[in-house]
Amino acid sequence: MTAPNPAGLRILLVDDDPEELAQCARAVASATAADILTEMRSRRAAELLRSESFDLLITDLRMPLIDGMDLLKIAHSEDPDLAVVILTGQPSVTTAVETLKLGAADYIVKPVNSDELTSIVRRLLMERQLRRENQLLQRQFDREYVFDEIVGTSPAMQRVFDTVKKLAKANIDVLIMGETGTGKELVARSIHKLSRDRNGRFVPVDCAALPDNLLESELFGYERGAFSGAHARSIGLMEFANRGTLFLDEVHALSPSLQAKLLRSLQERRIRRVGATQEIAVDLRVIAAVNRDPAELVRAEKLREDLYFRLNVGRVELPPLRDRTGDVALLAAHFLQRSAHKTGGRSAELSADAIEVLNAYHWPGNVRELENVIHRTLALTRTKLLTPAELPDEIVSQARKPGLPGGGNFFERRAEHVRAFEREYLIDLLRACAGDVSTAARQAGMPRGTLYRLLKKHDLAATDFRPG
Repeated sequence: MTAPNPAGLRILLVDDDPEELAQCARAVASATAADILTEMRSRRAAELLRSESFDLLITDLRMPLIDGMDLLKIAHSEDPDLAVVILTGQPSVTTAVETLKLGAADYIVKPVNSDELTSIVRRLLMERQLRRENQLLQRQFDREYVFDEIVGTSPAMQRVFDTVKKLAKANIDVLIMGETGTGKELVARSIHKLSRDRNGRFVPVDCAALPDNLLESELFGYERGAFSGAHARSIGLMEFANRGTLFLDEVHALSPSLQAKLLRSLQERRIRRVGATQEIAVDLRVIAAVNRDPAELVRAEKLREDLYFRLNVGRVELPPLRDRTGDVALLAAHFLQRSAHKTGGRSAELSADAIEVLNAYHWPGNVRELENVIHRTLALTRTKLLTPAELPDEIVSQARKPGLPGGGNFFERRAEHVRAFEREYLIDLLRACAGDVSTAARQAGMPRGTLYRLLKKHDLAATDFRPG
């Protein structure tokens, strides 16, 4: 009875030697439930690659009429992401380098070692499935995400999206509440882009970044001679944002006196430059943001109560990332794709274990912290499949949830067992391979870069396991 193949994976296996073909087919069948199509005629294999879809090509190098190099080129002309494994009975460094330059995923010397082949097949098919899942995620957030860089399908974010749509149509001021890193400025930009004043300027102001005396002249502008160094008239940011949107981030960082002046300007929609006697009318929307509960800020006398009431006409509450169930994997996939697009570099996917770690982490820095973790991981690795071994140690070690009574913390206990397993496995592996890192990486089914990182993590040196 044939094992089910729910993922619909297909493998094309090509070799003009019937015994080698049969042996490889048996080994591959033991490693996966994928459908395996065997072919001894390389010309027929070329036709199949052009007319049908496959997830993995395993081909002999030396064959009459059309050889393995030709099949590799044909395969990638039809599907650039198709993984190709080259088999050869006449190994040479030149051939190996050439096949890898042409985009082969791996290179195996005959007679084929079944364990090596099955390890490679499992790894490549897993990468193919993850690539498919990430493409589905991409299509999913292409449907769901409509506001600039805001990504999310969780119920909490859907409520935010609905609120943003409604507020964008209304010509009212808005207060955005959310922890640091939740994307308050992105939401403000989205409201502006969907509003009637979308062709006007969006002017962001970090109220905590400048001292009060400078911030007043930045916001309201000043006349020539208003203070020492004011050699010419300068318009302020409120005037600059006329017929557009002014975004005041951390508005509670303003001094009480500046908050009072801002309140009057919002009520009258008129401003007075520092040193001026005449007021100027302005037509703009003001969106303010706070990173704490505004009622708490009012009680702590950090935010004027009357200014709070004036801004709190429209209200958006951004949930922390830890409360956005299901959005972590979606955001991580988005950041991986965006990073590859911006840099023109390699694409990468997260393994299921890596996603589990990201989901279990508390994310005190919210979406901004997740974005930084993804960028840092990509910068420090060269693998296409990102596992927990590639993630920062502090993320893996702190990925925990409250433990069950009497059971200890599940994630801490599991992390201890994983560390112990990794170290024991690496020691046994290096002993078996006599310290040869290339052989060890192939046997472990992982890239050499990943193996080197694990060795460094556990303070192990391959040279200590070499004979003599």
